[in-house]
Amino acid sequence: MIQTIPLGRVLKETVATPYCDLVTRPTGAAVRGYIQKAIAGSEAPTTMLDFTEVGLLDFSCADEIVAKLLLDSDPGIDRYVMLLGTREDHTEAIDHVLNHHALAIAVVTSPDEPPQLLGRVTPELQRVFHCVFRLGPGDAGSIADMLGWTLERAADALLTLSLLRLLRAEAGTFHPLPR
Repeated sequence: MIQTIPLGRVLKETVATPYCDLVTRPTGAAVRGYIQKAIAGSEAPTTMLDFTEVGLLDFSCADEIVAKLLLDSDPGIDRYVMLLGTREDHTEAIDHVLNHHALAIAVVTSPDEPPQLLGRVTPELQRVFHCVFRLGPGDAGSIADMLGWTLERAADALLTLSLLRLLRAEAGTFHPLPR
């Protein structure tokens, strides 16, 4: 089950503005507060933040909405956040703030393709992430075999991806996030 939050609508409801631009830190904080309440009140493990109706996104709003949302996540609760409907200028701002905080997030660009990763992820992590999204759930042994890696290398990458909340870990098996 996925919860989708249309940020353009959230902006109009929380800040009461006729504009569709996410600019200024107070605006970002207000939108993040709305998102946090929506996530807390939902049974869905995955929340999709939909940027489709968003115009401008400045660095301060990207920091307040995306980075601080990820930083404030309770590590004891299996909740995941993904992005949808981002444009190139949105992804540039989000990628910048995520790199600053050593965070990462998945962006759905097409229903047929694995999500794109933004933030601080190495090419090695991206390769494992895309492998799990294309082939489905797997453990460290199966991923190591598919990539021709050592078991330790695959296990480290899978654990890192699950700690970044880019994959869901369950009993030694790593699953792609639903989208």
